[in-house]
Amino acid sequence: MDKLQIRGGAPLDGEVRISGAKNAALPILAGSLLADGPVTIANVPHLHDVTTMISLLGRMGASVTVDERMHVEVDPTTTKDTFAPYELVKTMRAAILVLGPLVAKHGRADVSLPGGCAIGARPVNIHVAGLQAMGADVHIENGYIRARADRLKGARIVMETVTVTGTENLMMAATLAEGQTILENAAREPEIVDLAQFLVSMGAQIRGHGTDTIVVDGVGKLHGTHYEVLPDRIEAGTYLLAGAITSGRVRARGARAEHLDAVLHKLQQAGAAVTRGDGFIEVDMRGRRTKSVDIRTAPHPGFPTDMQAQFAALDTIADGVGTIVETIFENRFMHMLEMRRMGADIRLEGNTAIIRGVPKLTAAPVMATDLRASASLVLAGLVAEGTTDVERIYHIDRGYEHIEQKLQGLGAQIKRMNDRR
Repeated sequence: MDKLQIRGGAPLDGEVRISGAKNAALPILAGSLLADGPVTIANVPHLHDVTTMISLLGRMGASVTVDERMHVEVDPTTTKDTFAPYELVKTMRAAILVLGPLVAKHGRADVSLPGGCAIGARPVNIHVAGLQAMGADVHIENGYIRARADRLKGARIVMETVTVTGTENLMMAATLAEGQTILENAAREPEIVDLAQFLVSMGAQIRGHGTDTIVVDGVGKLHGTHYEVLPDRIEAGTYLLAGAITSGRVRARGARAEHLDAVLHKLQQAGAAVTRGDGFIEVDMRGRRTKSVDIRTAPHPGFPTDMQAQFAALDTIADGVGTIVETIFENRFMHMLEMRRMGADIRLEGNTAIIRGVPKLTAAPVMATDLRASASLVLAGLVAEGTTDVERIYHIDRGYEHIEQKLQGLGAQIKRMNDRR
């Protein structure tokens, strides 16, 4: 099993190119199943989750080709199976995103329940209730969601909680439904806007994406398209934080500032000089120590839960006391326990972490528990005194493309090693 070995203490300085967004690429790949012709998707990140989704599409009979630039072409017209097995879905919860497209296009789907998750339950009841409101017969049997419908019917659906994958699944299902579907209390993330724009490029009739009410007028069919995935705002935020936490300077090339307003505001509160330019964002903290910041996660456009762990790392060595309140996932503080092993002063009270900054962290072997926790431990390792080993990095490979190479390009002393114990 691979691990990352990091020798801390070097301020980062340089430019890093931001990859395509995993959380946009995955629903877009699933949405390609809706088309009546080939779909080409550009700027797809080379990540384990993306490979799993491509494998799932292939397992169902879709013809998938990938070139050396990670342009993915999906010909969904060869799809012959509507079964998403447990062995693929269990490794990637986003696999549930094939549910809506399969029911809308083929009238049936058998999709495994995703199972447990380290950071929270994330139930599928909103996906199921939405499809039932659109006329589908949906049952959960033997660990599978089994859905059937001759043709989905438009409906007004009020989602009881804001859910990104629920909004995506139901929006995709509604594109081929008969009549109009209104999704209320919809998620507003940039990745949902990107998915909607992809569907529109195939001929879907969608408006209101980016607001809490999305209106979809169903059409008879969707055609093939060529589409480029938006840049990954969480990857961009992570590298910008790496610049700040190491008292360095990092320019994220390709990042879109309008997708990172809440994160950039907190970086400025931490004392960083933030520059927004044409096709880049730069954070400069050279010669200065960060100040503690308070974080409260919230659905977009609030502070993203996927950046909470990284700011926790920043607070551990910042000047002052920072409070982090996690409102989205109930178990997303496991990285805090690992950072304590590096000398962080953290007190946990329910869904709140109180972090008192210390002058320095000390290297220690640590273990990643989920994707963003992995990133926070890498950030902590970049500033720790000594050599830190971050184990279980298969988590980080789910969401960060070539992270050690990108950090090396910024001056970090980091390498991937095979842990043969």
